[in-house]
Amino acid sequence: MTAQRPEPKPDVADLEAQLNEVTRERNRLQSQIAKDAPLRPFQIELLKLQQHLEDTQTPMIVLFDGRDASGKGGTIRRITRFMNEKRYRVVALGKPSNEQLSQWYFQRYVTHFPTGGEIVLFDRSWYNRALVEPVLGFCTQEQYRDFLKGVVGFEKDIVRQGTVLVKLYFSVDKSVQAERFDRRENDPLRQWKLSEVDRQAQEYWDEFTEVKRRMLERTHTAQAPWTIVRSSSKPKARLNAIKSILNKVDYAGRNPDLDFTPDPDIVVSGSDELARMNRERDELGRSEH
Repeated sequence: MTAQRPEPKPDVADLEAQLNEVTRERNRLQSQIAKDAPLRPFQIELLKLQQHLEDTQTPMIVLFDGRDASGKGGTIRRITRFMNEKRYRVVALGKPSNEQLSQWYFQRYVTHFPTGGEIVLFDRSWYNRALVEPVLGFCTQEQYRDFLKGVVGFEKDIVRQGTVLVKLYFSVDKSVQAERFDRRENDPLRQWKLSEVDRQAQEYWDEFTEVKRRMLERTHTAQAPWTIVRSSSKPKARLNAIKSILNKVDYAGRNPDLDFTPDPDIVVSGSDELARMNRERDELGRSEH
């Protein structure tokens, strides 16, 4: 019989590296669970809201727009985590096809609108035409102006026909956005999130700020108001975004022991945000003269 070769001894350094990686992942998950704990009672309320919409056959649309890396996707995942999958859809449209480019601009979004009792969450919406395309040259100035002229009537029709429309704009500080981009670039699990458009977000920061101001000026209406969610703190943004959605509908069984009031440091109305932006612009103009 041939002698069996002894099993190679494990490399201590490799084992320590594996242990450290497992420990880091465990700590990350524990931290995430702790951060998400305050969401749980409001996630239960989202189930009640979903049931109310189904019982009353009311459709609901929630728009998630805003800066790149502002936490829209993570918020959507927390909102839908425990929802009935048959009664909601998340829509994140990519680059339009040549056929879609020849259609009425809103047509490819309308195709995904909810039926009665359903919630559709748009991870970026038709407001790409107001927030991204004019800055990066993906639309003409005429198309941009036509959108701002037409979108108010379009949304009034949506609301008038019985759909609950919630418009959330996620606002993040420039330095925080830069930190999140760096993390995406250096983390193999997040690199897929970093697009060429993201890389231009910092370079065109002021231009994106100006189109945001114009958008609020033209499209914040009584029928379809904007809600601004300050998202430099992701946990706070997620909690307050959920509260903002829940407050849009008077659903049955609301828990009287919960505080549904959004944090005024995190959530502000579109009109208040516009007033702040106008003040800052005026102050900057005076300081330059």
